[in-house]
Amino acid sequence: MLVDADLHIHSHYSRAVSKAMTIPNLAKNARFKGLGLVGTGDILNPKWEEELLKYAEKVNEGTYERDGIRFLLTTEAEDDRRVHHVLIFPSIETVHEMRERLKPYSKNIETEGRPHVNLSAAGIADLANELDVLIGPAHAFTPWTSLYKEYNSLKEAYGDAKIHFLELGLSADSEMADRIRAHHGITYLSNSDAHSPMPHRLGREFNRFEIEETTFEEIRRAILKRGGRRIVLNAGLDPRLGKYHLTACSRCYTKYSLEEARAYHWKCPKCGGRIKKGVHDRIMELADTEKGPKDRPPYIRLAPLAEIIAMVIGKGVETKSVRVIWERFLREFGSEIRVLVDVPVEALAEVHDEVAKAVWAYREGKLIVIPGGGGKYGEIKLPEEIRKASIEELESIEVSVPDGERPKQRSITDFLGVET
Repeated sequence: MLVDADLHIHSHYSRAVSKAMTIPNLAKNARFKGLGLVGTGDILNPKWEEELLKYAEKVNEGTYERDGIRFLLTTEAEDDRRVHHVLIFPSIETVHEMRERLKPYSKNIETEGRPHVNLSAAGIADLANELDVLIGPAHAFTPWTSLYKEYNSLKEAYGDAKIHFLELGLSADSEMADRIRAHHGITYLSNSDAHSPMPHRLGREFNRFEIEETTFEEIRRAILKRGGRRIVLNAGLDPRLGKYHLTACSRCYTKYSLEEARAYHWKCPKCGGRIKKGVHDRIMELADTEKGPKDRPPYIRLAPLAEIIAMVIGKGVETKSVRVIWERFLREFGSEIRVLVDVPVEALAEVHDEVAKAVWAYREGKLIVIPGGGGKYGEIKLPEEIRKASIEELESIEVSVPDGERPKQRSITDFLGVET
């Protein structure tokens, strides 16, 4: 069976997170998105654990269910150098033991969703290995709280401790991460790190697992590539839409080349703000190969359907107008993924002509992408030639995309050779 999973989110107990991040809301919006499995996030927080046990039913060790949506026990933790790590637990008892073991090193483990732990990356990983907890770096390349913000290699960070996966983050994809040869034997996870249950946040990045049933043990086997279980697809934002893709000022968002940023000593000459190194530049600093492993699952670049609709109609992404159109597409075709990748554009046009043209432009690499950087998300724009054309005229339109065309994306069915 194929299951789409988003394994890194946050609860309303984490800072800067929507109060709507509750178990019932997560289950409801996961169904809308088409997810079958969601990480709980923040499970080391005892109050969030109480909410999980109140609103979800235990299926087996490490797996809970609400309204047909499965939940795995997960959290994000910050180490003594402010590097973030994702942990996936086999049971609630293991959560309790980890919490007790970390208490002497953390002042906020019982109050904050994303606790700070006064241990090194290697120290946290050693403890995770001892307790059979899966662990890997969160959003590994971002310039604020990632592994590659502090270290130049996995070995430098974790020492001899084993890690089980690497989370790509919104500003990178598999192709970018595979420019580092040391990653070639590691499973990639593409998760949303959602702070809101809205459909343009939850599941904006996800992993498609091929497993026998939706349980922790099956997910563990897939991440470790055992027993025929595997990840068959990583899906997420076009990395250019990530808010740290390019090097840019974190105050006014002016973009700079790496050479310019160094010359300015990482201080923006326009506003005095701090220039943050972009994910693309950081990866290129570390790159030591051009080809990834042959067994790497495909990565398909997506933009949330709500953002495409918002662009077309000129409304805010969380407005009622956007929501109404979004719901019409899902009622007709079942999931965002089918709308964005698989459904013929002629069928999409029966629901909304302008949105259909925008989806076609995204599939064909003819949607203009203005890259993000410095903490500001990238933007998408529909070329005027496409906006003015009819559906029948699309294939004959010549469009010059300033940021360079990317190859036309095949459908997920093409990638997998199976029905979705």
